[in-house]
Amino acid sequence: MELHHKHNKDNNKESPLLELKNISAGYDELQILKGVSLVVQPNEIVALIGPNGAGKSTVIKSIFNIATITAGKIFFRGKDITKIKTYQLIELGISYVNQGRIIFTNLSVKENLLIGTQSMSDKNLIQKNLAFVYKQFPILQEKEDLLAFGLSGGQQQMLALGRALMQNPTLLLLDEPSLGLSPILQKELFIIIQNLKKAGISILIVEQNAKKAIEIADRTYLLETGEIVLEGGKDIIKHSKIKDVYLGGVY
Repeated sequence: MELHHKHNKDNNKESPLLELKNISAGYDELQILKGVSLVVQPNEIVALIGPNGAGKSTVIKSIFNIATITAGKIFFRGKDITKIKTYQLIELGISYVNQGRIIFTNLSVKENLLIGTQSMSDKNLIQKNLAFVYKQFPILQEKEDLLAFGLSGGQQQMLALGRALMQNPTLLLLDEPSLGLSPILQKELFIIIQNLKKAGISILIVEQNAKKAIEIADRTYLLETGEIVLEGGKDIIKHSKIKDVYLGGVY
């Protein structure tokens, strides 16, 4: 089953789904990003890797209007979305799963999933999306009436992802989704992310696990001190910079 998108008519390789052009951004007076440009094509997984403090999360926060953009433009389906409000981004088909899997622990699993659908008037679409989420994460259906407080870390991450999927995204922004998960749960998560791509969702993922990110991504960007210093497909893993610094020289 696929998510029922409102936005499929432009689904071609000619124009990028998402394009950042020379984005400089930060927080208050602190500049983090210095002229970052990147592209996500329709139905593509793009990974953003790099050391701690490089500005990876700031890239995603710039797209989602949480960081302050001081220069450059962001386009989604050819439309300038620089600095537009977060709720408008969600309506356009962009969803964001932030670091630390924020959920409402005093609500049930199902209530958590439905909380992001309040502005959606199409009840059939909500039910279809709920069925899609439960297909991806059967454990959430099993526990739909239980308080989210009782979920394990891995299940909370599934719930955070599920809630973003309820918003019917065309583009999913994932900020360090594997953070704090065991190796087994990380493996499961990366399989789920690949399944979401198969369901027609494009993904921009910021990830500390460079090896896994490169493996599942169509393309990878390496960010260092606020600048893109390398871009490539799966063969980027053989690049000396990636090999020596991020994979400990073992690949």
